Amino acid sequence: MRKYYSKIDNIAGNVATLKADNVGYEELAVVEGSWGKSLAQVIRISGDNVALQIFAGTRGVSTGDKVSFLGSSMRFSFSDDLFGRVFSGGGEPRDGRTELTDNLIEVGGPAVNPAIRLMPHRMIPTNIPMIDVFNTLVEGQKLPIFSIPGEPYNELLSRIALQAEADVIVFGGMGLKYDEYLYFRRQLEEGGAMSRTIMFIHTAADPVVECLQTPDIALTVAEQFAIQGKRVLVLLTDMTNFANALKEISITMEQIPSNRGYPGDLYSQLASRYEKAVVFEEGGSITLMAVTTMPGDDVTHPVPDNTGYITEGQFYLKNGVIDPFGSLSRLKQQVNGKTRDDHRAIMDGCIQLYSKCRETREKRAMGFEMSDWDNKLLKYGESFENEIMDFSANVGLYDALAKCWEILARHFEPRETGIRSSLCDQFWPKRD
Repeated sequence: MRKYYSKIDNIAGNVATLKADNVGYEELAVVEGSWGKSLAQVIRISGDNVALQIFAGTRGVSTGDKVSFLGSSMRFSFSDDLFGRVFSGGGEPRDGRTELTDNLIEVGGPAVNPAIRLMPHRMIPTNIPMIDVFNTLVEGQKLPIFSIPGEPYNELLSRIALQAEADVIVFGGMGLKYDEYLYFRRQLEEGGAMSRTIMFIHTAADPVVECLQTPDIALTVAEQFAIQGKRVLVLLTDMTNFANALKEISITMEQIPSNRGYPGDLYSQLASRYEKAVVFEEGGSITLMAVTTMPGDDVTHPVPDNTGYITEGQFYLKNGVIDPFGSLSRLKQQVNGKTRDDHRAIMDGCIQLYSKCRETREKRAMGFEMSDWDNKLLKYGESFENEIMDFSANVGLYDALAKCWEILARHFEPRETGIRSSLCDQFWPKRD
């Protein structure tokens, strides 16, 4: 029989505190009053003082409302019926279809024991040259996309969703504008990927606690599919909104703030989600990509700064392209030496020449006289940006490598590229 508590001691923000016994951390509760009822979750226990985060907010809640505890943490239904569905950040249907109640699994839990993980070793093709050639995405990797508001990170994330090789796509949106949610849904539907996609959407108008639940539900579902042997791609946006939700709740809880008002456990909170990326011995995997917007383009902001210590590199989106100098995939060496003999040489050679092009542009801006070599670099840089770096480029890895060779041959002699002669003899385009 469920026990009811009829007195709430304090209400602040979306948090209500009361005295209760035999209650567990993250246990679910139901708050009922004349306004209706809402689920809540235990977010702090101190002796018999229990703090509840009320999912629907505390508007209308009074100190005389009833509270009952359900005896378990959050659970979510798992089955193949999830494909093509859209849920809220709290797991409620957002697509107008029926609620799923079978095979309930506990949300959250620890990451997979590192002792039974495999080292990421397989490339995930995306048909985006700046990823496939220069910062290869590896199955089981965790990579953020660092960006600023206004950059096309939503377009990049949707392209990865449509073009990356994966059995299952799990999308988690946090603090999205409603038109952003509609954009992602429309892109996945029109691209034919919705049949293998599950979406969990928290909009800016939804309760803040659901923002915290969104990545947990998404990663719990992803983990179950990975255990079945599926290759799962998890796409999250925006982890800065997630961190801001943590900040809002910690302020409500009157916790001592850390850097810029964020809670002191921000690193642990982020790491517990990112560390869900894994490769299982039986073939299943979770590859995690997450947008992290940087306020003021400040990479030292606590959210990107902590993220950089957790993840295996980052894609840095700047001026509408993936910046080759700010981006890094620390695991690309695990795969790009196994793709084709010229992959690493092209990767290094093209970026070195583009770096020299950037230096030449600075010389030109300062009024220095341009040599023939400088003019070659300038023309090469323009071709490289338009044909390789531009988002409209949509080619497979080998076609992208061939395009790189073609651009080099258009502007340089083989000896000028710095690529060893044996590879130039094999791959340099033959002129008629």
